[in-house]
Amino acid sequence: MSYVKHMRSMIGHQLLLLAGANIIVLDGSKRVLLQHRTDGSWGLPGGLLEPGESLEQTALREVKEETNIDIHELTHLAVFSGPEYTFTLANNDKINVITSLYFTNKWSGEIINNIEEGLSLDFFDIKKLPKNMDAEYVNYIHYYQKKMQCLSQV
Repeated sequence: MSYVKHMRSMIGHQLLLLAGANIIVLDGSKRVLLQHRTDGSWGLPGGLLEPGESLEQTALREVKEETNIDIHELTHLAVFSGPEYTFTLANNDKINVITSLYFTNKWSGEIINNIEEGLSLDFFDIKKLPKNMDAEYVNYIHYYQKKMQCLSQV
């Protein structure tokens, strides 16, 4: 039983504080890899921390599980938290997520969608993201864009 399922068995739908990681994976054309989720929306690869993991280990594990690729270098971008990261899921579970955001363009392997994790995987131009993306992921990508613009001006 996963950590979250175990906690849910004890607290039901009450608010649960969770930590996780998402990764902005870019290809050679600087397009971002997105996962078409089972709820029909698009999002970044990533997921929740398991007990004993570092957030970096979570990022690497989740990308491997969801996409089959190996990440060779991660750059930490930021940590996102606060009331705007409190959600009520479709099953009425309440969560408040602390997310560590990473970036990489150093990866290898064949991208293979794990059908247990999502419907498909595809690269998108950062300026032409799918319309059905959760605001959370759009915020992460916009943060990345702003950070890269600032760094290029230094």
